[in-house]
Amino acid sequence: MAHVLAVDIGGTKLAAALVDEEGSASRSGTRPTPRTDVMTALAALIEEVTGDEVPAVAVGVGCAGPLDLAAGTVSPVNMPSWRGFPLRDEVRKVTGLPTVLAGDAQCFALGEHWLGAGRSSDSLLGIVVSTGIGGGLVIDGAPLLGPTGNAGHVGHMSIDPYGERCTCGGRGCVEHYASGPNLVRWALANGWTPEGDPAKADARLLAEAAVTREPVAVAAFERGARALAGMIASTAAAVEVSTVVVGGGVSAAGKVLFEPLERALDDVAGLAFVRSVRVRQSTLGVRASLAGAANLAWQTFASASRP
Repeated sequence: MAHVLAVDIGGTKLAAALVDEEGSASRSGTRPTPRTDVMTALAALIEEVTGDEVPAVAVGVGCAGPLDLAAGTVSPVNMPSWRGFPLRDEVRKVTGLPTVLAGDAQCFALGEHWLGAGRSSDSLLGIVVSTGIGGGLVIDGAPLLGPTGNAGHVGHMSIDPYGERCTCGGRGCVEHYASGPNLVRWALANGWTPEGDPAKADARLLAEAAVTREPVAVAAFERGARALAGMIASTAAAVEVSTVVVGGGVSAAGKVLFEPLERALDDVAGLAFVRSVRVRQSTLGVRASLAGAANLAWQTFASASRP
């Protein structure tokens, strides 16, 4: 049976797997992302996963961005050793296979659409809420990548034109209100005192405090959820997605995040087709981006194989 090689590259972890057309992985591996010489580590991981036993017909790569699809280059914010790095060509050299590149959050959306919480939806927005906020769109069953490959970058949609300045240089970006570190930043500034060492405060501890109904922790998640709701409603109005799948570390907060998100979306959404959007929690978790990279490779291989 034929397989594709799926690769997922992030600031903390490299992952690769051989995946068949049904989405089953026959061989996989992971290793930490080194601070320098990432490509050497990636090449070793690819060799570990592919070996000589199972042929692959194409490679799909999901990588943190920003990226430039036309050039096949990446400049991940949390990987300073890669700036304008020719990732697509380097992977092609290592494997000798047709290689397609997309953003990791775009692959997350495609993976959830293929095998996860969005598999019954033709039009989907995938959102990764973690240290930052990333996103990807699947429209009519196909990923919407955009001219440079950065479509769906919803974390930097402005939900308040008079809001606080974001690290990207914009103002009122949803990431500045709803990412894990920014939830914690606001809570600490408004009187939340975590148990233990405040320097170790993170979104997990904040979620635990919200579960016990600590007022500032609850307010932080409600504030972040309202920012997410504004972004979801705006995206749905512009693109008419029917399903939103939310993943990333902050989504593990569960009801602490999703209940205020549902209330906020009910409040900010007006038009019937916007109000009908279904918000779901990721079912694939950390496997979503790898699944999306595999699906992207299968789509590319199928297109290239047609006469």
